[in-house]
Amino acid sequence: MVHTKKIALYVVVVFLLYVIITDPENAAGYVQIGFEGVSSAAQAVGDFMTWVANGGES
Repeated sequence: MVHTKKIALYVVVVFLLYVIITDPENAAGYVQIGFEGVSSAAQAVGDFMTWVANGGES
């Protein structure tokens, strides 16, 4: 099982390096999309925590 995880990780890293080297503009776009997703998720968690702190009122 551990070897499978290592192999999968190496495959993902090699793929990411391939994408970055062969098409840096699209790679930058993918990174931007990823950061926007993380930002949206953090905003949603913050909104939820605010809702909970206010007693769950709509």
